[in-house]
Parts: sequence; structure tokens; C-alpha cells
Amino acid sequence: MIVTVTPNPSLDVTLAVERLERGAVHRATTRQVDAGGKGINVARALAANGVEVRAVVPVAGNAGRHLESLLTGSPRLQVRPLPVSGETRSNIAINEPDGTTTKVNEPGPRMSARDADRLVDAVIAATVGARWAVLAGSLPPGPGDDLYGRLVDALHEVRVRVAVDTSGPALQRVLAHRPDLVKPNVSELAEAVGRDLRTVGDLVAAATELRDGGIDGVLASAGPDGAVIVNGAGAWHGAPPSITPRSTVGAGDAMLAGYLAGGAHGPRALAEALAWGAAATALPGSRMPGPDDLDRAGVRLHEHPDLDHVLEEARSL
Repeated sequence: MIVTVTPNPSLDVTLAVERLERGAVHRATTRQVDAGGKGINVARALAANGVEVRAVVPVAGNAGRHLESLLTGSPRLQVRPLPVSGETRSNIAINEPDGTTTKVNEPGPRMSARDADRLVDAVIAATVGARWAVLAGSLPPGPGDDLYGRLVDALHEVRVRVAVDTSGPALQRVLAHRPDLVKPNVSELAEAVGRDLRTVGDLVAAATELRDGGIDGVLASAGPDGAVIVNGAGAWHGAPPSITPRSTVGAGDAMLAGYLAGGAHGPRALAEALAWGAAATALPGSRMPGPDDLDRAGVRLHEHPDLDHVLEEARSL
């Protein structure tokens, strides 16, 4: 059992256009609406591949009820809704045929101190029998940048391992609480260590720096350059299978889900992560891959990575 926590969920609206031009009027060729937010995406990916998962989700207003309804129907996914005030946000993604995705994310409803306390209690209640909890995505306005730190401390008290995927001040603050795993992309890891990362060697060095600060594992995604895992078992770099990209939305979340489903340790888990992340990139909108979408044979792993390999892009897979 894995528990996911999405403090700032969204309705993800994905529009497809032939070409995005600033200041122009566009006519979308397709429209898709999914339950969104990084933790929800992780939960959807796990459930699609047969892993039991509970999703703790604050829901607000009519949009929140719509989001909750979109998560029903999977026998592997248990939704733990937490009613809060306000209105759940909507995020807009605009996809072009070459896979380029432009996103506009709303800030989300303000979370009161009382609702933050209720969220911590709901998460602890949901983790009975769980081996991992995933804290993922941006934080809503209101509770402060240390909400994830509070959750890490509370979860460690009940002996649940914690993976965190967030960015900015929330990532900087949670590192001091020593989650068991963090999953930054290149730019997020660069911000965490305060320097540019241009090669695989830079990624390994930065991930090692976080480990020296008490983080057991660092899974750093690097878009078309694959990903690096650095943990107690060593350091590996992996390249994803070749795919035709359709949407990058949720691909990093699928990667984290694959890593946890693969055992969350060493090269086997990294290979699974790369297969899941690439499969999500090949799907439209924020769809999560199932077993038939995965190309495990196309993943290439390197236990002793080419540390001088220059990274092409600093974006999340």
C-alpha cells in the first residue's frame, strides 16, 4: 500500500492546438479533463499498474466534487477526500503536435491553519498499513512553506517512509526534515544546491550533496537525458526508451510511481521509473500509462555513468 498526498489538487484541462501563437485566437482540436496534481498523478499511475494506493485529496466546491468523481472507478485506488473551503483550482495545458506543452496553473484556494491540521491528521489515518507516503506538488496559499516538513516528521513518527516531489521554498524547507526520497528535476535540484547543473556528473554531485545532508535517496529526472538515482547502493544513470512525445504533463509523476513500484532501490527501480515516465510522455494530456504502454526493454542503464555527458534540457521527464 502506498499513500499519496496532494495538498493543492486541480482539474487538469488539456487543449490541443495546431500551433500556439502569442496574442492569437486559437481553436482547440481536442479537450480533455483529468483529476490533476502531482500526488494524484502518482496515485493514478500506481493504480493503473495494479498497485494498491490511497489518495488523500483536499476537495473544495463544485470543482472539488468533480475532481473526486473523476477518481472513482478504479478498484486499486481508494480516495480519501478532505472537504476544505474555497474552490479547487483548474490548470490549463496547451499541447502542440510536436509534444510541446504550455501550462497555466492557478494558485488554488487558501488553506486555513485548521484545514492544515486536519490534513496532517487525515494523512496519518490513511497511512495505516502503508509502506510509503508520497507528498507531491505545490502547496496552496496559507499554510506556509513547512507543511511538508510537518508531514514528514509526523509520518516518520509512525514509521512510514516518505517521498517528496516539490519545488521552490517548499523543497528547500523539507530537506531539513530528511525525507527518505526526493525527486527533483534538473532545475529544481540546481536551485536546491545553488548552482547550475550541466552534466550527468553535476547531477550525481548535487544528489550526493543532498544525501550528505541526510536524504537517503535522490531521483533526479533530466527529460530526454533520462534520470540519475543516487542512494546507499550507489549511483546509476539511465536513458529512457525512444518515444514520440505527445505531452510531458505528469511524466515525472509517472516516473516516481514507477520507481516506488519497482522497489524504490537500485537499478531495477530506476529502469522501471524510466519506462513509466517515457510511456506517460507518449500519451496525450495527463493520461497515466498502464502495463501495455511500458517499454522496459528500451531502457538503458549505466552503473558508472558518463559523468561528462552534457545535459540537453533542464526539464522534468
